[in-house]
Amino acid sequence: MGLRDLRAELSQLDLIDQGPLLQQLSHDQFSFSPSLVPRLQPCCADLVVRVSSTAEVVQVAGACARHGVPLTPRGAGTGNYGQAVPLEGGVVLDTSAMQQVRQFDLLSGVLTAEPGCRLLELDRYLQPQGWALRLAPSTWRTASLGGFIAGGSSGVGSVRWGLLRDPGNLLGLEVVTVEPEPRVLQLDAAAARGLNHAYGSNGIFTAITVPTAPWQDWQEVALVAESAAAALALGEQLTAAALEIDGLCFLERRLLERMPALGSSPWPSGDALLLLAAPAALPLIETMATAAGAELCWQRPQWPPRGLLLRELCWNHTTLQVRANAPQFTYQLVLLPDPVGPFIEAIAERWPGWVHWHLERVRQGGRLRWVGLLPFQWRGEAALAELNGALKAAGGLVFNAHAITVEDGGLGVVDADQVAAKRAYDPAGLCNPGKLRGWSSGAVEA
Repeated sequence: MGLRDLRAELSQLDLIDQGPLLQQLSHDQFSFSPSLVPRLQPCCADLVVRVSSTAEVVQVAGACARHGVPLTPRGAGTGNYGQAVPLEGGVVLDTSAMQQVRQFDLLSGVLTAEPGCRLLELDRYLQPQGWALRLAPSTWRTASLGGFIAGGSSGVGSVRWGLLRDPGNLLGLEVVTVEPEPRVLQLDAAAARGLNHAYGSNGIFTAITVPTAPWQDWQEVALVAESAAAALALGEQLTAAALEIDGLCFLERRLLERMPALGSSPWPSGDALLLLAAPAALPLIETMATAAGAELCWQRPQWPPRGLLLRELCWNHTTLQVRANAPQFTYQLVLLPDPVGPFIEAIAERWPGWVHWHLERVRQGGRLRWVGLLPFQWRGEAALAELNGALKAAGGLVFNAHAITVEDGGLGVVDADQVAAKRAYDPAGLCNPGKLRGWSSGAVEA
C-alpha cells in the first residue's frame, strides 16, 4: 500500500494518523458481542480522513484507488457488528461532518440529505414542516443517516413501514465510486437497492434520498400485564387493530426489572408492552388493555424528546441497558415463527432461565411478525452455535449478531445485487474489504 504517498496527496484535508482518536474512529459498538471483540479489537486504520463535502470524498476515493489503499466509510459508529471497523487497515473515511439537507419537497415529503446528518436533527428539521422520518434505530439521538442506511436494518417505525431494505424505504443515493478517477453517480431506488444495508462495502454515500411520513404527536405508552402470554396476545391484537402505532416492544418481567424507570416510580411487577401510539389511538388501547387485564403505567408525548426516552428501552437499547449493570450479557437476533408460543416454550424448556425475551413487532414481507433481540449471558462459542441451531430448529430465522459479513448477519445468502454494485462502483475491491462474502468468495447465490 502506498500510504506515505497517499498521506502526502491528502495533506490538505483533516487527517488523524495517531493517538486515541485514531483507535476510537476505527471502532464501533462491536463490544456487544464477546465473539467479535477478539477479532475486531486489534483492527485499526492507518489513517482517518474527516471530510465535509462530496469534493473531498472524491479526492479521498481517487487517492485510495490510485495507491491501492483500503477505504472504510464511517458514520456515527453506533453499529453493533463491526460495520465500520477496517479489517485491513488503510483509510477510515469519517463523513460525520457532511450534515447538509440538500432538498426537501414539502408536498411529497421526499428528503435528500448528506450522510452525516443525525437522525434526531433531521426530525427537528422536519417536524415544524409537518413531517418525520419513517424509520429510526433506538440510537435516534446519535445515529447518522448514512450509517443507518449502510448498516441498519429496522427500528422504530418498522411495525408500519417494514424493514429498511423493503422497497420504498430508500428512494435514491448519490454515490462516489472508488476508482482512480471517481465518478459521482445519482442512483434511483432500483439502482440503490444493492447498496442498502451493505456496510459501505460497495460505494460511498454522499447523499441519501428517503421518503418521510406525516408528523404525529406520538405518545409513549407502557402497559404491564400479569403474564407474558397475555402481553403477547395483547400486542398482536393492538397491531392488528385499526390503530396508528409506530412501535411496539415486549419485555418479559425479568428484563423489565433491569430497565431504568421512565418516571419517578419504579416499574410494577409484570410483563410489559412499550408502545409509541397516536393520541387518537389511546382510548381504544386503554380499553383493550383493561380487557386483557393489563395496567397502563406510563404515558407522555415523545416530542419534544427529553430525558430517558421509551424508545431507549427498545431495540438494541434493551441490551445496552442490561449490559450497563451486567456486561456479561449479549444478544441474538431472530425472526420468530407464527404462532410464537411453541417457539418460546421450546427454547425456554431447553435452557430454563438462560434466554431472556425481548420482542419487537415488525412488518416483514407485508405481514406482522415478532422479531426477537434476545439477551443471554455469554457461555462461549459452542453455546452460541448450539443456541443458533435450536432457534433455527424451532422455526426461527437467525440474523447472526456475532458475524462480520453482510450475508452472515442477514439472510445467510449472497445478494447478487450487492455483489454487482461492488463490481460496478468498487472494481478493485478496496471499499470496506472483508465485509461482503459474495465478493470475497466469488460466489453468487440465488
